[in-house]
Amino acid sequence: MATILIVDDDSALREGLAETVADLGHTPLPAASGVEALARLREGPVAAIFLDLRMPGDLDGMATLARICALPDRPPVTVLTAFASPANTIEAMRLGAHDHLTKPVGRSDLAAVLDAMLASARPDPGDTVPEGGLIGSSAGMRRVQKTIGLVADTDSTVLIQGETGTGKEEVARALHAYSARRGRPFVPVNCAAIPPDLLESELFGHVRGAFTGAVGDRAGAFHQAEGGTLFLDEIGDMPPPMQAKILRVIQDRMVTPLGGRSARVDVRLIAATHRDLPVLVDQGRFRADLYYRLNVVPILLPPLRERLADIVPLAEHFLGPSGKRLSAGAASRLLAYGWPGNVRELRNTVERAAVLVRCAVIAADAVDLPTGRPASRSEEAGLPADWLAGDLPGAVARLERTMIAVALREADGNRARAARRLGIQRQLLYAKIERYGLGAPGTDLSAEPTVDVANPDASDESDVG
Repeated sequence: MATILIVDDDSALREGLAETVADLGHTPLPAASGVEALARLREGPVAAIFLDLRMPGDLDGMATLARICALPDRPPVTVLTAFASPANTIEAMRLGAHDHLTKPVGRSDLAAVLDAMLASARPDPGDTVPEGGLIGSSAGMRRVQKTIGLVADTDSTVLIQGETGTGKEEVARALHAYSARRGRPFVPVNCAAIPPDLLESELFGHVRGAFTGAVGDRAGAFHQAEGGTLFLDEIGDMPPPMQAKILRVIQDRMVTPLGGRSARVDVRLIAATHRDLPVLVDQGRFRADLYYRLNVVPILLPPLRERLADIVPLAEHFLGPSGKRLSAGAASRLLAYGWPGNVRELRNTVERAAVLVRCAVIAADAVDLPTGRPASRSEEAGLPADWLAGDLPGAVARLERTMIAVALREADGNRARAARRLGIQRQLLYAKIERYGLGAPGTDLSAEPTVDVANPDASDESDVG
């Protein structure tokens, strides 16, 4: 049995988490603020911490996390928030959080992260960094953001993989911005855009007279990025002779300009490609030894079609400079499209609409998308054609009501079993049943909450983060 500190200014959320922690066989230790949490840590040992991000007062969740992570032999901390953003996800992981979860948190997820916290501890973090990060709160992007937070302060080589247009350079820039090298240059080089006979000079530089036309010394990208980060985009298109030279630089950290002498460089290397490098290795088109040198920390960027939650926030971000906004119909149209060109295609579509529409609100018919595209997500899932119509809260409410109704039907009206099936607290389910009119007279809802059901998930949808 371990003592688990639960820090949240919302008493209902504290009690719900405490109930689940106790049901998992541990001792919950509640705290209503960051100040109280630090006092609890001084009173006695704590095995792990669940920390709310948004709390009133001078010591909010991030400041409390920084104080905890500065303690000797500090316990692992998982941050819980209803307001997850790329910036606070990356920063929390970088400061030393074990994990960063979005409310509501299901019982199984809570149990899994608690087991992981009790089995491990994070190393000491570095200093804080300015606000920034990638746009996106989908599960796939949050995995990317957590990885950025974990590896940003290391010098490990990172290989970013993903389809064209997914934002690989943005990930590379975030890795640099959150690293200790952020005060030094970030130098991007597109290996596919430079002719093979010029790529060596572009990367390594040359001295005067090294070849015809070399009228002076020129520093290559490796030297330009000294102390900072060199981003090699589309490295899968790099010609084989250059692959061998890059491998040698990675191994020796020595760069030889054309016609010049070797010199040591201090550069963090990040590479990216839309190609399947293992397949290229099997085909003999990419060196296996270089692939293994690059693939120290892999980051896989999901395509936009798998990031439904990110589409509207991205579109609104791209609309920002124009001062225009999407209508509900336009947002629905964006959500239903498959986006083969990913974020780049979305940006072009939104910017085109912003330029061509004179009014402040972009209507659905102003969103110019290709015809003859695959069926929408709602159609593929067998949902009504208007499932995504209207605004986002309305669509979420329709989905929520349907799921609750199905869970109650399959649980024969037993609300405790339905809550467990849905992964939410009983109290939250009761509130939603009343909100959606699912407990009206004539419905058979059992009032037996705990006769044959273990404690349901301690999670909530409260706006407290």
